[in-house]
Amino acid sequence: MVYPYQAEEDKPLVVFMAHTDVVFPDTTPLPLKEEDGKICCPGVGDDTANLVALLLTARYVTQKHLSVKDCGILFVCNSCEEGMGNLKGSRKICETYGSRIREFYSFDGTMGWLVNRAVGSARYRVTVKTRGGHSYGCFGRENAIGELASIIDDIYKIQVPKEGKTTYNVGTIEGGTSVNTIAQEAQMLCEYRSDRKDGLEYMEKKFNEIFETHRKEYVDVKVELVGLRPCENLNEEQEKRRQDMIRIAQDISEELTGIRPDGISGSTDCNIPLSMGIPSICYGTVSGEGAHTREEYVVKASLKTGYQVAFASVLRYFERR
Repeated sequence: MVYPYQAEEDKPLVVFMAHTDVVFPDTTPLPLKEEDGKICCPGVGDDTANLVALLLTARYVTQKHLSVKDCGILFVCNSCEEGMGNLKGSRKICETYGSRIREFYSFDGTMGWLVNRAVGSARYRVTVKTRGGHSYGCFGRENAIGELASIIDDIYKIQVPKEGKTTYNVGTIEGGTSVNTIAQEAQMLCEYRSDRKDGLEYMEKKFNEIFETHRKEYVDVKVELVGLRPCENLNEEQEKRRQDMIRIAQDISEELTGIRPDGISGSTDCNIPLSMGIPSICYGTVSGEGAHTREEYVVKASLKTGYQVAFASVLRYFERR
C-alpha cells in the first residue's frame, strides 16, 4: 500500500515505511493473547505494532488536513522484508520514486536501538546431485549428503575479515531418500553478511572457490542466488544528512522515552535506498522482545509512547499550526 500525501510530481519525497509481512509462513496459525501487560503474538512487534503506528500517523495528518513544509510524504506499507522476500517492496518503491526520494525512514523493531549502518548479504540455494544407489550394492559411490557436508565444513573454516563485522551461516539442509539409499540429491540454504562492501566481496570469492572445488565427476553442484541485499553507498554530503536524521531521531526518542537509542548495524528495508545514496534510518516505536520467535510480545503500555515517537518523527516535516 502506497499513500502519497501532498506528493506532487515536482516535489522531493520523504518515505515513511513499515512492513506487513512476518517471518512465519502464512500457513502457520499466529495465536494472539494478552497477559501480564503484554500483547503476545508471533509478528506482533516485527512489524505489526510499528505498522499500526505508521497508519495512525497517516490517518491523523489526513483528518487534520496538515500541510507539508517543502516535500511530499509517502506512507508505505510494504511486503517482502522478511526471509526470502529479498526486500522486493523497498526495491519497488526506490525503483519507482528513487530520483525524488530525499530521505527514507523505516519503522521496524523496538525502541532503544536505531540502525545506523546497513548490513549487506547474499543468500544461496546449493543443490548437490550424484549417481546415488543402494547403500550396500553401490557402496563407495559419492553421496550427495556427504558431499554437501564437505562443502559446509569448508564454509565453516573461512576466516572472516577483521575489519567491520562479517558472518556466514548455513540455515537449512535437506536431502536423501531412505536409510538404505546413497543420497542422490541434497540441498542447503546458506548466506554471508557484512557491514562492509569489501567484506561482501571477500565472502563472495571464498564461497565461489568452495563451490568450484567440490565440482567433479559424478558430483554436480548447482548454486542459485536467491537473495541479495546491498551495503550502503553514501557520499560525504549524504552521510552528513543521515547523521542529522540519526541525531533528530535520537533526540525525539530520548525526550519521549528517557532513553537515547543506541546505533547498531542491521539488515532492513533501508538497505536499498542506502545503496542508492539516499540517507535512510530504521528504528522501532514499541517495546517488547522475542522477535522471530513464537514467544514474541510487545509491552502494551509502550504503545502510547511509541505512537508519540512515530507522530513526532513524521510531524516535523509538517507546518506547525
